[in-house]
Amino acid sequence: MLASLIDVSHVGYPLLFLLVMAESGGMPVPGETSLIAAAVLASQGKLQIELAIAIAATAAIVGDNIGYQIGRKGGRWLLQRPGRFHRQRLQVLASGEPFFERHGPKAVFFGRFVLGLRVWASWLAGATHMRWRSFVLWNALGGVCWATAVGLVAYFLGHAAGNAIQTFGLFGLIAVLVLVGGGLFAHVRHRRRTKAGDEQTERAS
Repeated sequence: MLASLIDVSHVGYPLLFLLVMAESGGMPVPGETSLIAAAVLASQGKLQIELAIAIAATAAIVGDNIGYQIGRKGGRWLLQRPGRFHRQRLQVLASGEPFFERHGPKAVFFGRFVLGLRVWASWLAGATHMRWRSFVLWNALGGVCWATAVGLVAYFLGHAAGNAIQTFGLFGLIAVLVLVGGGLFAHVRHRRRTKAGDEQTERAS
């Protein structure tokens, strides 16, 4: 079960805080997985779901602010310094600045729910000099919503999630979810292309 992979009950809530904070700060560690594990354990009566959600939300906010400060002080140097992929890194900065200027709040908020953005959004926000007050507001909202949504879903589906992981294994379950998500994405993309083709046919006629 998931609890056997990351048994939060052995070390308590501090491990949950550290993992979520580290992932939010830019380290590729299983922060969200630790929240799911804590919620599953809470569904089994080993932890308190309210406390787990509060700790995860706090850790997410703290970690994101650490990542923002790192990105603001050193992110531009990392992107602009000479070396491999210099042109591509400059392009990231050139496109990232206007993007965060226009869509920064949305990127910070919704990025909390996306693996890649969850790890790097705070760095990019700092490197592109997104206004700190705006970052703090949307980061806090995203952290609270993410911790509440993920925590409650994992809590209410705790036994089902544990059984699924026991059956397929963690990586097997992830593979299944990726395949399902990829199938849905391909289906939606096909429908959009079909609709666009029909519209072009109608205009041509």
